Amino acid sequence: MTTVLIIDDHPIVLQGCARILEANGPTKVLTAVSMVDGFRLYRQHDPDVIIVDLTMHTGLLSGLSFIRRMRVVNRRIPILVLSMHRDPVIVSRALQAGASGYVLKDSAAEDLLKAIKRVSDGRPFISDELAADIVLMETRGQKHRLQTMTLRELELLSILAEGKPYGLIAEELNVSYKTVANSVALIKNKLGVRTLPELMRIAIDQLPSIETTAAPRR
Repeated sequence: MTTVLIIDDHPIVLQGCARILEANGPTKVLTAVSMVDGFRLYRQHDPDVIIVDLTMHTGLLSGLSFIRRMRVVNRRIPILVLSMHRDPVIVSRALQAGASGYVLKDSAAEDLLKAIKRVSDGRPFISDELAADIVLMETRGQKHRLQTMTLRELELLSILAEGKPYGLIAEELNVSYKTVANSVALIKNKLGVRTLPELMRIAIDQLPSIETTAAPRR
C-alpha cells in the first residue's frame, strides 16, 4: 500500500485529494494543515510520496522552505507541488528547491494521479503547458522582475508582502534583524526601488494570485 502525505491548509483540497487517491487503488492518505504538522507526520509514518502546497497561511511561499528542508533530511522522497501558482518563475523556483513535480490545482484528477505515479517511479513531472512557459521565459530572456531573485530572496519578498516588520521576519527566518535589513537593501537595489512601500507593491503585484495577502489570520 502506498502512503501519501498531503500538506495544505484548505480542507476542501485535502478531502478532494484524499478521495481521488483512495478511489484509485489501495492508498493510505495522511493530511496536515501546516508545514510543522507535515514534518511531524513524515517523521512518524515515513510516507512514500509528499504532496505540498506552496502557499500556506503561515507564509506566502512557505512551501519552498519546506521542500528545501525536506531535501536536507531525505534527498530521494518524491515531493509533488500542488499549487494555484502557474507563473514560470514560481514553478522554476520550486523545481530548483527540490520538488520532483508540479501540478496545478485546477488540473484534472487524471493529471494528479499521473503526476503521483511519475514521481513515485523516480521521474520528474510537469505539465506540457508549464514546461513551455519556463522554456519561453528562459529562451526569450523574459523581463520578469522576480526572475533574478534567489530562493531566499523570493521567500523574504513573499513575507514582506504580508506587511510583517523586520523583527518578526528575522524570527521566522531564524536570522538576525541586521541580516533582514541588509537583505532588503540588496533586493531594493536589485529591483531598482528606493523605498519599502515600493518593494512591497512589487511583491504583491508580482507574486501571482496570492490570496492570503487579503485573508484573515487564523
